[in-house]
Amino acid sequence: MKRVLVISYYWPPAGGSGVQRWVKFSKYLPSLGWQPVVYTPENPEISTIDNTLQEEIPSEVEVIKHPIVEPYGIYRKLMGKKSSTDMKTLTSTPGKPSLGLLIRSNCFIPDPRVWWVRPSVRFLKKYLKEHPVDVIVTTGPPQSMHLIGLKLSKAMGIPWISDFRDPWTKMYWFKNMGLSSWAEKRHFALEQKVLDSSTVVLTVTPSVQRDMMERTKTPVAMITNGYDESDFTQEATPDGMFNIVHTGIFPSDGNPSSLWNALEKLYSEDKLFREKLRIRLVGTTDKGVLDSIERAGLMGNVIDLGYQSHQVAVREQMSASVLILPLRNDPDYKPILPGKVFEYLASRRPIIGFGQEDGAMAQVIASASAGKVFSFDNYDGVEACLREHWQAYKENRQITIEGDIEQYSRRELSKKLVSLLESIIK
Repeated sequence: MKRVLVISYYWPPAGGSGVQRWVKFSKYLPSLGWQPVVYTPENPEISTIDNTLQEEIPSEVEVIKHPIVEPYGIYRKLMGKKSSTDMKTLTSTPGKPSLGLLIRSNCFIPDPRVWWVRPSVRFLKKYLKEHPVDVIVTTGPPQSMHLIGLKLSKAMGIPWISDFRDPWTKMYWFKNMGLSSWAEKRHFALEQKVLDSSTVVLTVTPSVQRDMMERTKTPVAMITNGYDESDFTQEATPDGMFNIVHTGIFPSDGNPSSLWNALEKLYSEDKLFREKLRIRLVGTTDKGVLDSIERAGLMGNVIDLGYQSHQVAVREQMSASVLILPLRNDPDYKPILPGKVFEYLASRRPIIGFGQEDGAMAQVIASASAGKVFSFDNYDGVEACLREHWQAYKENRQITIEGDIEQYSRRELSKKLVSLLESIIK
């Protein structure tokens, strides 16, 4: 069996979308002739835990760990913050970065996991001499993982795939990091070196693929995120309510106020709607979103479940009357394709999305005939769409999505990955 070394900061018991891409690849690779060897920190900073993901990892997967020093941990202790504090949100005001963010942005490039690069290269050079692999894969963010692959591939002469789950300097929040001109140039230089030195660059969206193809002569492939059929074999029992469901992280800068205003209007004019409406929030919801719901007078209809396991989140999706999928309200988010969209598609429930109406997410949803995506200020469109779904509910018409989504199954995507791996070693 061929072997691929996967260098990933995120791995179970950590939960969240950053974990699932390579957990799912690792699940299917052994049956396709490749053994994943996963290298991950022994003591990472974990904000969410999902022990159910560990159960999906086959016995053929080898996991090796090495300690990491986390500046985030030191920062939390100095600032008296809880261990669950997400250090990505050191500031919430664009153009006004906090002192903590300024330190993080200008002293730790590309990110605070950079201290793990040198120890990891030393550790893995010794490991690979005794346990050879055919290909190295690094997956980021954090983008420091790519610096490990850069040094390791050069030292060992092993082909290397840099997998960008999110862009680097083209990520929407990059402009709000408070970078000095020197730090910004350093980011661009490191990114370019990774792009040019990789054997293959791998991305998850067509627009990011096109952008990177324009910036390097290295081949740039694309394999989207997806859904796992086995996650959707569970039963979802309807509870008779009109359930508006959101799963995952719900940030304030993705708050769909037009949705709450439209719901408020239906709520005020329809007694049955007031009785049947349930807004089910599964995951981490920012206070700004909850405040907006409260201003609309809808908090009595909210069921906030907080963070749940992936299995529970899928069950909630499958039980929804309508799934809501807001992106960040930022024009630079247009090329971003969140992994959640594919699981929403697999749930076969109608989607109301918020973001750029010609963005990457809107294109995928439209191609699967799975719902509609509205700009954040398109109140009339949102209200009309809600009324359609409410009418279907009253008529007991089950709206299901019949579009072709097989191309996004984790099994099929793993086959694409194997083809890429095989092409590299040939």
